[in-house]
Amino acid sequence: MGKKGKKEKKGRGAEKTAAKMEKKVSKRSRKEEEDLEALIAHFQTLDAKKTQIVETLCPPPSPRLNASLSAHPEKDELILFGGEYFNGKKTFLYNELYTYNIRKGTWTKVEIPNPPPRRCAHQAVVVPQGGGQLWVFGGEFASPDGEQFYHYKDLWVLHLATKTWEQVRSAGGPSGRSGHRMVAWKRQLILFGGFHESTRDYIYYNDVYTFNLDTFTWTRLSPSGMGPTPRSGCQMSVTAQGGIIIYGGYSKQRVKKDVDKGTLHSDMFLLKSEDGKEGKWAWTRMHPSGAKPTPRSGFSVAMAPNHQTVLFGGVCDEEEEETLEGDFFNDLYFYDTARNRWFAGQLKEPKSEKKRRRRGRKGEPRGGDEQAGEEPSPQEPLEVVREVTTEDGTVITIKQVLPVPGIAGGPPSDDEDGVEKAGPPVVAPSPRSNTMLAVKHGLLYVYGGMFEAGDRQVTLSDLYCLDLQKMEGWKALVEMDPGTQEWLEETDTEEEDDEVDDGDNEEQEDDTGEESSEEGTDEGPPPVEHAESYADYLPRTERHWVVRARKSLGPDAKEKKVLRTAHAMAKTFFNDSVLDPTLRQKSD
Repeated sequence: MGKKGKKEKKGRGAEKTAAKMEKKVSKRSRKEEEDLEALIAHFQTLDAKKTQIVETLCPPPSPRLNASLSAHPEKDELILFGGEYFNGKKTFLYNELYTYNIRKGTWTKVEIPNPPPRRCAHQAVVVPQGGGQLWVFGGEFASPDGEQFYHYKDLWVLHLATKTWEQVRSAGGPSGRSGHRMVAWKRQLILFGGFHESTRDYIYYNDVYTFNLDTFTWTRLSPSGMGPTPRSGCQMSVTAQGGIIIYGGYSKQRVKKDVDKGTLHSDMFLLKSEDGKEGKWAWTRMHPSGAKPTPRSGFSVAMAPNHQTVLFGGVCDEEEEETLEGDFFNDLYFYDTARNRWFAGQLKEPKSEKKRRRRGRKGEPRGGDEQAGEEPSPQEPLEVVREVTTEDGTVITIKQVLPVPGIAGGPPSDDEDGVEKAGPPVVAPSPRSNTMLAVKHGLLYVYGGMFEAGDRQVTLSDLYCLDLQKMEGWKALVEMDPGTQEWLEETDTEEEDDEVDDGDNEEQEDDTGEESSEEGTDEGPPPVEHAESYADYLPRTERHWVVRARKSLGPDAKEKKVLRTAHAMAKTFFNDSVLDPTLRQKSD
């Protein structure tokens, strides 16, 4: 009894500490979130001007990470929503909606009136009722420099049959957060964890909420037993028996002033509804067997056939006092919920490779030690290293660790005389984190994500596919050369100027400028003149954009906020005028 009492007392103390910290974080972050609300409101005003559904065949979406990719419950489509992109200077947030037709291999941009505000690191869950619904909760909006965050606590549903967005307002839901996880369970949504961050403080969560899809009500659960510690970015999946698995994730804590220590979690828990006790749930610690994933964060998961969960990629950060270096992955792991077992996903060897290997062995004497020593062990992964030179001369080294093909080991050694030509280059997604996964008809789709090369962040827009039944190799559906991606280094002068012109935060995406041209004063936005730079355009038109910003924010808005918003609007219109020549002033 004594030990149990101590544990319960310790648990209550931890809850009180967490509640105090949440209140502290909330108070400090309120002001900076208010600074971002003006920009969010501005873009919502522009979105509200859309009155018709417009579907347009388009090129693949721009590079992004922390978006959501979901399989349509009735059509052969994938649904991509939101995400973020960082170019070295600015952070861009999206609320665009795309669909990918897996039969035709085509992308369609779907513009729907009154969508959710721009966000990333949200959660999206598809349910079949009503012709299919996509439920979206939470996520974050970031300032241009990525230093301030607005965490959403809103809940939206996209009715797939009618292509309409609806915000569902219900009291008692989770606090604002991102990096949480959410799954569909029976006729409910179940949400776990996440984090909330301000400039100076942060808090990680391990709370559990359910949302009833029939009554549209939130309920906070209080499961019995010892559950996971607070974390974000974990695996959350439903088992064949109706339980919910929580695995891994990431959290950090402050060890001293301005120094944080991150933790890569590798524990697993089962959350299960107690039989015959409505609303009663219990945590159980799990100890899976098999080949477990190496410690990592930023991995992505999706439900595979036969009630298996597939885990892809991620990053293991090596943290020093002042530096952070990451080792990125592109490997696959499967978790079998029925057997409580992990196993590594290994690709089968291509048939052409098998034939070539057999032909090479025909004249080989038994016990040919020379060649036997040249082939890698079947247990060793294949490592492919390639270098890409960017336009500015920076060399990016991409190390790719590929699963071992099937039974017969790796490709023949370069030292072989053989008449046979070398096999085709290995096709596989490069190592990455924060990518988007979806499974449809037993096919795994991997889209986007990011990796780091020195001080550069490379954001991806490629799309790969793998048949999870055959496991015969990846197919590249959309390829991307990371060396062509623009990376802008911020100078000291620009950093000082950011206080004034951080408003150009929302040079956000292709459609924004078009929307801006519809908003504002009677004479419309001043067009960009032929060959005019932004440095010339802003001084010439600043007064116009200040008027528009003041009109959007209201007469009580502070001058600094008006100026920042004005610069955001001007920059957005200028960028989109460059992309869309019809917005430019025609040269004589």
